[in-house]
Amino acid sequence: MKLNWAERWVVNNPLRVIEQRIQVKKLARMMPLKPGSRCLEIGCGRGAAAKFLLNAFDPGTLYATDLDFDMLKKALGYVPANVMERITLAAVDGHDLPFRDSSMDVVFGFGVLHHIPDWRGALGEVERVLKKDGCFFFEELYPGLYQNCVTRHILAHPGHGRFHSHDLRKELDDLGLSLYWCRELKRIGILGIAVKRGEREINTA
Repeated sequence: MKLNWAERWVVNNPLRVIEQRIQVKKLARMMPLKPGSRCLEIGCGRGAAAKFLLNAFDPGTLYATDLDFDMLKKALGYVPANVMERITLAAVDGHDLPFRDSSMDVVFGFGVLHHIPDWRGALGEVERVLKKDGCFFFEELYPGLYQNCVTRHILAHPGHGRFHSHDLRKELDDLGLSLYWCRELKRIGILGIAVKRGEREINTA
């Protein structure tokens, strides 16, 4: 689902950039990656997080994808050319990823799933492309934030089938994505790391 004018303002404002920088640094501290990791970001927008991901994780390959061509064009102007040389941009639908099974060490998604009508299908695609022991680094928002009496009239989101904390956690578990670490505000959203294996216990430190 493409963003409306209000959501474009939200994701492109300086405060959101600062927030993403903090989130990426936190995730990198919680689980550093092996050198040369093959990484995918879904819903990259104008590429703000991609810049931080390169600095924090130093992947061997980073695919930055988005459904919205206009946002990808913004990325070409926003991300410095020397940084863009390390990123592969692509127009991609989150619930139909054009990558082989078990081909990615890491998938990143910052505020993406709640925009996708078939979010379960998109999460299934994340699981499919991850290697065994691969990681899903994610930030997600819950309806209490974006579908309240004020924001539902301003922000554009699918109207039905939205997930709350227990829905997201259950779907991760059903797919074999073990929640390794998270910080969560139950009615607001979650920042977390899930691993494609079953035995790791959740760490709430």
